[in-house]
Amino acid sequence: MASHRRPKQPSRARVTVLTAAAATAVALSAQVSAHAAPAQPSKDEVKAQVDKLLEEQEQAAEKYNGAKEKADQLRKQADQLQDQVARGQEQLTELASGLAAVAGDQYRHAGIDPSMQLMLSSDPDKYLDQASSFDQAASTQAATLKSLEDQQRRLDQQKQEAATVLAELDSSTQALNDAKNDVQSKLQEAQKLLSQLSAADRAAILRGGGAASRGADRVDLGSLPKAAGYAGVAVQRALDKRGSAYVWGATGPNTFDCSGLMVWAYAQAGVSLPRTSQSQAGVGTNVGKDWHNAQPGDLVVYYNDAHHVGMYVGNGMVVHAPRTGDVVKLMAADTLPILTIRRV
Repeated sequence: MASHRRPKQPSRARVTVLTAAAATAVALSAQVSAHAAPAQPSKDEVKAQVDKLLEEQEQAAEKYNGAKEKADQLRKQADQLQDQVARGQEQLTELASGLAAVAGDQYRHAGIDPSMQLMLSSDPDKYLDQASSFDQAASTQAATLKSLEDQQRRLDQQKQEAATVLAELDSSTQALNDAKNDVQSKLQEAQKLLSQLSAADRAAILRGGGAASRGADRVDLGSLPKAAGYAGVAVQRALDKRGSAYVWGATGPNTFDCSGLMVWAYAQAGVSLPRTSQSQAGVGTNVGKDWHNAQPGDLVVYYNDAHHVGMYVGNGMVVHAPRTGDVVKLMAADTLPILTIRRV
């Protein structure tokens, strides 16, 4: 009979090697799968990241607004100083020419001693008249010389002031470019995240983000209290712009950022406001932080760094330009953390 042999059992060492190899293969397979098909972020995850980026973008935009305002002021100041320097140089040249003419006249007549000129003169009266003229010329020369020295000092001072302003303008321009690049960087990051979602989801996130308009859809504009004077004009103009797109750095008349809407609306009432929300946080009278004390036309400034602002319109609502991708609209005044309320 043929003998039946039992199959040889693998050694413990071989089992260990095979188990480890299998585990390694599973791990490598998992890594390959992870690299091949990275998990897509959920809509809520994208929304949280986009909200954060767009809030940072608005902060950078207000820095840009401030830098631009300063650069514009410095550029205007530098132009004025350079005009003054040019006019001063012309006056200096005229004074120098006048002084040279007087000096030349004196030189031509000063070759002979005055007493000898009197002795040789055939007309002493004429000589005495000339001598008087020479004295007047000398006096004029001294006055012209002093004016020349004063004008030179003024010109040197104006040149120094112009150089200082131009240097400051260079620094401000660099800050302006840095802020602009920061804004663009935040927007690009947000757009990259949003591109992973459907068009409907993108629109929902952009239109319903951090500066949500809860309760705004139920507002009856006819029930809003009527404000008088320039505040009333500003409120009506701001409300008229509902639906206008938010564009960072814009001050109207068709697109706005948050502080730009305030600037434009009050300008229609003949009132000038500073350009940034941070500067607007210091205008007028402080009303505190409780929106119940606000009146239509008051500026409601948000966040500890004052990077957002809206206008109180009554009934617990403000009108504001929220952020990129959104439009001018109403929101409940206490939707965001209030820093201060200012009565213009």
